Amino acid sequence: MLSSEHKHFVIFKPFRVLSQFKSNSTKQQSKRFLGEFYDFPDGIMAIGRLDETSEGLLLLTTDGKTSAFINSQKVEKEYYAQVDGVITEEAVEKLKAGIEISINGKPYTTKPCQVFKLEDEPHLPERAKKIRDERHGPTSWVSITLTEGKFRQVRKMTSAVGFPTLRLVRVQIGPIKMGSMQPGDVLELADLCVRD
Repeated sequence: MLSSEHKHFVIFKPFRVLSQFKSNSTKQQSKRFLGEFYDFPDGIMAIGRLDETSEGLLLLTTDGKTSAFINSQKVEKEYYAQVDGVITEEAVEKLKAGIEISINGKPYTTKPCQVFKLEDEPHLPERAKKIRDERHGPTSWVSITLTEGKFRQVRKMTSAVGFPTLRLVRVQIGPIKMGSMQPGDVLELADLCVRD
């Protein structure tokens, strides 16, 4: 159990929202930030990030130690990825075993992880911007559970096996699940125990 002096939240980060609270950059003046969804306390920080075009669970805390623990490779994060084409068992096996991607211009081999094809389309909130028209060919969904979180890792992984990601949603962090949350929903958590 963590100290009650700190505040902890979970947000369903919508598509096209940055995983930060404000920016001094003039290039980002037209961007959307997390602060528009709730009156968060001072000192709040996002634990890890979801890139602007990714959606789903994002944990927020005022506790730096909690943030460091969840960002460590001890906490699993599950993602649902909609990919271009019908993903093959061969591609799934490659993803499971670890695959070479590029991080900061250097080759990096991902750690073995849990991957499986979703037989049915997951029940997710509709995205404001349509993914694409069905005339452009079939898509499929895959679950990928990682303990690491390199920049755009899931997208790079599915591209490396020939199935680029079209939509990416983080659905679970440790024991915390998305459940029935909708984009922009914020829940305050009494504590943030993510240890199994």
